[in-house]
Amino acid sequence: MTIKSVLKEELANSLRMQKLYEKELSKLPQGSISKRNIKGNEYYYLVYRENGKFKAVYKGKSVSDSVLKKYAQAKELRSKHRKAISQLKKQIRYLKGTLRGKEEI
Repeated sequence: MTIKSVLKEELANSLRMQKLYEKELSKLPQGSISKRNIKGNEYYYLVYRENGKFKAVYKGKSVSDSVLKKYAQAKELRSKHRKAISQLKKQIRYLKGTLRGKEEI
């Protein structure tokens, strides 16, 4: 087994992992729950971006703990997945550049 075949295998694996992370990222709920104090009253909003624009959807004066927990976990997972995708993109770029080289490995 040559180094070049190992690099090709690693590139294929990295591309597969990137697709899996992007698929998992698309399954997560969009946005996060935000609490706003307006004239002494608390209101909850679902905030997110759509087509580059900020959106805030009113959710009511109270939101259950399970909903808050769900969105907090989704926010944490989104962060982890985006970081992993970023690292994979760097690795893919490096592997493609290495495999494109002129000299025989």
